[in-house]
Amino acid sequence: MNSTSVDYWFPIEQQRKYVSSLKQLRAGLTRCRAEYFVKLWAYLLLKQQQELGRSLQQPLTELDVPEGFVPCTHREAYELFYGETDRGSDRAAGMMIDKLVSLGLIEKNFDGNTTCIRIRSPLQNFHDTAQVEPIQVVPDAFNPRTDAIPVAISFVRFYNLMNKKPNPQRTAKILRDWAKHYPTGMRVLRRCDNQHPVGFYVYHPVAPESEQNFFLPPRKSFHLSTASETDPMKISVPGDLNCTSIFIRAWLIDSDHRQQINVCQFLEDGKKTLIRMQADFPNLCDIYALPMQPAQEKLASAVGFQKTSLEPAQPLCWMYMPLDQLLASDTEQAVSVLKLD
Repeated sequence: MNSTSVDYWFPIEQQRKYVSSLKQLRAGLTRCRAEYFVKLWAYLLLKQQQELGRSLQQPLTELDVPEGFVPCTHREAYELFYGETDRGSDRAAGMMIDKLVSLGLIEKNFDGNTTCIRIRSPLQNFHDTAQVEPIQVVPDAFNPRTDAIPVAISFVRFYNLMNKKPNPQRTAKILRDWAKHYPTGMRVLRRCDNQHPVGFYVYHPVAPESEQNFFLPPRKSFHLSTASETDPMKISVPGDLNCTSIFIRAWLIDSDHRQQINVCQFLEDGKKTLIRMQADFPNLCDIYALPMQPAQEKLASAVGFQKTSLEPAQPLCWMYMPLDQLLASDTEQAVSVLKLD
């Protein structure tokens, strides 16, 4: 995939329509930056669809927003922005990406090895399409037979910042193994029309011998995003009176369904799950989260979580909240202060 491929799949005349619309929506945005953004958007969409083995009809007339973060090196950006000219460099491409971040057009994450980019959605006025009814979703139990693969694909796409070689097959295997040990804490947000999972969370009761990890660098508790076969966070067995802690191992909603009503619904479902877990573990009192992205950290902070420890030289932190306080919190009020897209 390169600049020539992008122009083949998404012709220049279609790119120009997006550039013109974008300049009308974004005051102060130069044509040059708008052109780079549209090329980057098309490139990331095509790259993601290619990696997922999905076919697209050529030529594209509209651009969908890629799901979550997509890896993109400065070399890739250089070839995309400047490949057909004698100017530019990897460093210049990196600076352009930073400028697009500052303009609010993209989000960027860097884990020390890989740059990943998420296209934001300033696109509500791009397409003159009729308003359609929002897709209805409902919380449901995780079904390891039907949900493991789609959830694993969403998971590695959402959390691939921590793993340069994401492996959805391994992730699906781990999810099914978790479901054997404690299915109560695994839930999905399911579309009502086709039953596809578009959200997912895992609340694990942590065995007492693993609680020390909450006070160690966060990276030491990674499992899904590493190649290690040993899970540093052992799941407790129902009835364990010494189990006092819950670890939110995953919490995500696909960007197309991340409206406030859906976020609130999923958080409220999480509270009901926690109450059911209290029946299995009567002494639960602490809940910990490990946000992998800034948006997750903002959501956790809005709900009431506080940072307890940081990962040296990495944008990672443990966050903690008393369980009783979480169950008593006003979810709708907490989420109302966030800008969700």
